[in-house]
Amino acid sequence: MSTLVMKFGGSSLGTAVALKQVLGTVANETGNWDQILVVVSALDGVTDMLFEAAQLARIANQRGYRRIAANLRSRHLAIIEQLPLERPDRDTLQAEIDRLLSDVLDHCRSIAQSLNEELSPAYSDAVLAAGERLSARIVAALLRQYEIRCSAVDGADILVTDDAFGNAHPDLALTRQRVEDTLLPLLRSDMIPVVTGFIGATPAGETTTLGRGGTDFTASALSALLDADELWIWTGVDGMMSADPHEYAGARVIARLSYAEAADLAYFGARLLHSRMIAPLAARRLPIRIKNIALPAQTGTLVSAAENDSAPAIKAVTSVHGLSLRRPASGSLAGVTRLVGNTLFKTLGMRSEVMIASQSATSSFICLVIPTSIGIDGVDRLQRALEAKMAEYPQKMPWRIQTVALVTAIGSNLQRAPRLQAQLLGCLQGVEILGLALGASNCSFTIAVPPSEARAAVRRVHELIVKSD
Repeated sequence: MSTLVMKFGGSSLGTAVALKQVLGTVANETGNWDQILVVVSALDGVTDMLFEAAQLARIANQRGYRRIAANLRSRHLAIIEQLPLERPDRDTLQAEIDRLLSDVLDHCRSIAQSLNEELSPAYSDAVLAAGERLSARIVAALLRQYEIRCSAVDGADILVTDDAFGNAHPDLALTRQRVEDTLLPLLRSDMIPVVTGFIGATPAGETTTLGRGGTDFTASALSALLDADELWIWTGVDGMMSADPHEYAGARVIARLSYAEAADLAYFGARLLHSRMIAPLAARRLPIRIKNIALPAQTGTLVSAAENDSAPAIKAVTSVHGLSLRRPASGSLAGVTRLVGNTLFKTLGMRSEVMIASQSATSSFICLVIPTSIGIDGVDRLQRALEAKMAEYPQKMPWRIQTVALVTAIGSNLQRAPRLQAQLLGCLQGVEILGLALGASNCSFTIAVPPSEARAAVRRVHELIVKSD
């Protein structure tokens, strides 16, 4: 039986018009596939609002978090009023929205009553999970109105994860049984499950989230476990782009990427895909298509196995935040990497990933990539935590910590392209280069630069891409 998994991001769900496009897209595909599963994000901007509510609760600002809950209620109710729903269905949906937002207020009150100076990731996850739960119910109600048999399914009931709150990782072995018990019966009875992305739960039932962009990871895991034929990612742009289209007007759609290229592109800053979602699909050679919900006839970007004879080429350039650590001495890096790893996990629920490490006779340099999935305040939080921890060991840890920008060129077979690497460095004449590295996948070439020079560096590399076409 043919199986299609479709993921709809927040930009595809933010308005009544967008939701009607989702309805049309699902309806158009029901006759083309034996089984369809839908995975949804929160409505556009809702996760940020929920995170703000949790932060306000941390400082016991009751008026602030209640105002956000009221605004979320007004927004969701305004959308369902614009949808072609029967009155009983609209009333049922309104009651569900009120219940979910009441739960948010309960969680915020618990945060306000806690004694934590920092917002606990476990508390934060309990609040953030409401966004996807709200959108899944709205999408399912809309599909049912048009006689598409479907059911809203809570990802916390399906996706079993570890307890790295805020950046959890699915346990596919444990999740497989939940998929067989819950999703497969629905699919076999010609139902379309509408699953909340981004959220899961520990084996003990505590709600977790998979990090920013985690709905992609949910869709990937479920696609792999269902042995789907394809995964389609619906977004508000035409596909994966050669640069951030919001920053560079000349950015263009990339027609095809290998799994390794797509993973590196996501890891180093492209927000359309979650970097960890690629591995389960690559292992099964399951293709991914990234398409524009407003222009469904366009082909978008296809992510699939690499072509063996592809010539070295640069397809995209990204920029992402990083932290650099420098000390005026050589020697073992074991102590600092262990301290960084422990601090990173405690602060952000992530494991340490050293991007660049170099030493000379008189100095040492380490550079860490900070994935976009940690949210807008992650870099500052980590820097503060590291500085505080190192202050406890001033003799052993004489490291100077600075923010950097990691500008990365993404392409194929870069290990066989010394001339291309030279062109990359040549186009950055006058830019201060703090460090550089060829990625282990041979699909990325990363250059650490001061944050103030990142935009110019990206523009120059993108001009090189355009000239090479």
